[in-house]
Amino acid sequence: MSFGRPPSMNMGFSPAPPDRGSFPLDHYGECKDQMMQYMTCLRQNGSTSTPCRVLSKEYLNCRMNHGLMERDEWKNLGLSNLQQAETSTPAQESDVKKS
Repeated sequence: MSFGRPPSMNMGFSPAPPDRGSFPLDHYGECKDQMMQYMTCLRQNGSTSTPCRVLSKEYLNCRMNHGLMERDEWKNLGLSNLQQAETSTPAQESDVKKS
């Protein structure tokens, strides 16, 4: 009889990450801009998240492009009916202004 640890610890239990719903943290802030835009939209719209779906798709696309989550089809993520919004970087915007 063991009084020190739960019995499961003695059996060689090793935890495994979930298949879905969990992905690596963005330690280097590669998708921070997209995340901040999405979170701002959610705050502004309260419980109505529909206007933020395009931003959600941009954020998830960024995560997939940087290897922060496994690439998946948009229909599996519930975003297949959205068009990818065209976004420009600040550098691209400044180039347009100079022209």
